[in-house]
Amino acid sequence: MNDKQERFTRVATRRTNVVLKSLQVLGNCSNRSAYAYTEQNINKIFGEIERVTKETKMRFILASNKNKEFKL
Repeated sequence: MNDKQERFTRVATRRTNVVLKSLQVLGNCSNRSAYAYTEQNINKIFGEIERVTKETKMRFILASNKNKEFKL
């Protein structure tokens, strides 16, 4: 494996695990005996998470298509 691939694998794995752990911690807020929230709160939180997830995925897709030539 080349250096850039190894670095990507190392960094992306670490960062993905941080995101997954943060989502698990966010899930702790679902405890109704400790927190009060509305469906609107939930929709706002997960709407934003989904928006940023899609935006981030598009950055990868656009970066991989950057050097492709247009053909009709």
